[in-house]
Amino acid sequence: MGRMTASPGRRVLLAAPRGYCAGVDRAVIAVEKALEQYGAPVYVRHEIVHNKYVVQTLEKKGAVFVERTEEVPPGNIVMFSAHGVAPVVHEEAARGRLATIDATCPLVTKVHKEAVRFANEDYDILLIGHEGHEEVIGTSGEAPDHIQLVDGPEDVAKVEVRDPSKVVWLSQTTLSVDETMETVDALKDKFPQLISPPSDDICYATQNRQLAVKQMGAEADLVIVVGSRNSSNSVRLVEVAKIAGARDAHLVDFADEIDESWLEGVSTVGVTSGASVPEVLVEQVLEWLARRGFEDVEIVKAAEESIIFSLPKELRRDLREEAAALAAQRGGTGPGEATASA
Repeated sequence: MGRMTASPGRRVLLAAPRGYCAGVDRAVIAVEKALEQYGAPVYVRHEIVHNKYVVQTLEKKGAVFVERTEEVPPGNIVMFSAHGVAPVVHEEAARGRLATIDATCPLVTKVHKEAVRFANEDYDILLIGHEGHEEVIGTSGEAPDHIQLVDGPEDVAKVEVRDPSKVVWLSQTTLSVDETMETVDALKDKFPQLISPPSDDICYATQNRQLAVKQMGAEADLVIVVGSRNSSNSVRLVEVAKIAGARDAHLVDFADEIDESWLEGVSTVGVTSGASVPEVLVEQVLEWLARRGFEDVEIVKAAEESIIFSLPKELRRDLREEAAALAAQRGGTGPGEATASA
């Protein structure tokens, strides 16, 4: 299609809040600080956050991403991603004589602690989430004998519990709020005594970003969500936009992935980004749209965010020294102080 000229009807609705949440900000800074303090390489088990650009940027600075703890040579530093890990992964790090930094988001840690507590009280735990997602694997690993995954309302029929009066639901932190409540309602129909977590597991940032997209989607012909395909919260934003009334919605990692044909017949474009997306990528999308006549930008504000999490405490220690001491150990290795951080 030909180049567009500016017209008064063309506008961009920019969601607020969008992009980095406190847990992602903390995790990314933790990798940068570890590289500054300890030098490269710092190994990271799994992508620190689900964003292609962030991972590539950190790789250039000396971070080495691995899928399995066993890939890290003894005597090195390994960092656990924002999504959290099962206790068995801490044990693997201890066996591999590794110093660890735990960059798990505190809101994910909260769900882990809930899982442990309810398992200790012998509840059946119904974990609402997506099969294979790192966060679900980590939470399930806290109490595998007590937890079963419920991946959406259609999974409810096959759920079986030992005692219907001792059942609790927990959830992955990055789900669609409405879809999760639909699953909870279906579970409550089946198990009327089902109890809810002490506080909502879906994190504040996920909820706020979905709220902004709901407000925007109702007015937008097209919604562009900046985020990676393996980012659960970003994928949910596309779904929420469509349900809210957007005629079309797409997920892109970078501005150059936008297809010009999406703009045909479009006068209002909504733009937002997932919780692991740096703002520079959103700015590039806004520039791409401005060059095609969408220069008028309005902010759609759904909430104020001021939450900040302190950095992992391990960054206050000399982990290179600890890692060297661990590597020097002979024979069996009980988890030393360097690996005991949960």
